[in-house]
Amino acid sequence: MAAAAGLRALGAKGSGWLRRGPWAPLTTGFCSGGPAGIGRPEPGPRPTIARQRDGIRNIVLSDPKRRNALSLAMLKSLQSDILHEAESQDLKVIIISAEGPVFSSGHDLKELTDEQGPDYHAEVFQTCSEVMMLIQNHPVPIIAMVNGLATAAGCQLVASCDIAVASDKSSFATPGVNIGVFCSTPAVALGRAVPRKVALEMLFTGEPISAQEALLHGLLSRVVPEERLEEETMRIARKVASLSRSVLSLGKAAFYRQLAQDLRTAYHLTSQTMVDNLGLPDGQEGVKAFLQKRKPVWSH
Repeated sequence: MAAAAGLRALGAKGSGWLRRGPWAPLTTGFCSGGPAGIGRPEPGPRPTIARQRDGIRNIVLSDPKRRNALSLAMLKSLQSDILHEAESQDLKVIIISAEGPVFSSGHDLKELTDEQGPDYHAEVFQTCSEVMMLIQNHPVPIIAMVNGLATAAGCQLVASCDIAVASDKSSFATPGVNIGVFCSTPAVALGRAVPRKVALEMLFTGEPISAQEALLHGLLSRVVPEERLEEETMRIARKVASLSRSVLSLGKAAFYRQLAQDLRTAYHLTSQTMVDNLGLPDGQEGVKAFLQKRKPVWSH
């Protein structure tokens, strides 16, 4: 319920596999939905591709010639793909990946010159912030599958996801300081994913860290060889998709809600969440199935 309320309030090389096999495309014209001003069709081809099968939605940043920059069009397209039928019981998990050697280079600098002006700049950063918050508030787990460089807002996108799997060829940076634009908004997600001193070194120097360093500091869930990236990401996604959506949704919302609380309040909130969890049909089904030594049959 909390995740659904949050949604309403907000209103790579190796990715070619997404185009193979019987993946069902999302409904034609779906990008016209969502809050006012969000998901408006953009001129030209959409910069993301979305496919769904067996409860797993794959969203691909598909503008490798522009290093998958998070332009306003890219952000709105990504937002629309994440929001599409978010409440559907057929959706269990989302994977965000990218075409080409760069996962995402961050904001499109051509949109940040004084020719566009502060109102346009404000729309870019507001939309980006909404996308990052949407990931946390979404009712299903969202996985980043990273193969290549993720910088600035691209690094922010990885840090915002619930799970992040990367190839050993990936690297991460917040290099805005090098061009006179401190990565203040990426710092929000980065500072919540890695220790403060690691985040500040990245922000102050702009120097990249390797996938192994990112794993060590908590930016990533795991690192695998490039040839195993798809396999490992899909293994995690299929495991998530095999579980109860209602239980995962309740647990995800409670996890993020308690992080901002003091210890006593956090235990109070999560204790009530456990009671609520046991009140779900799938909560009782899981307990009874365990006691009866059988496989649970989830309602969804």
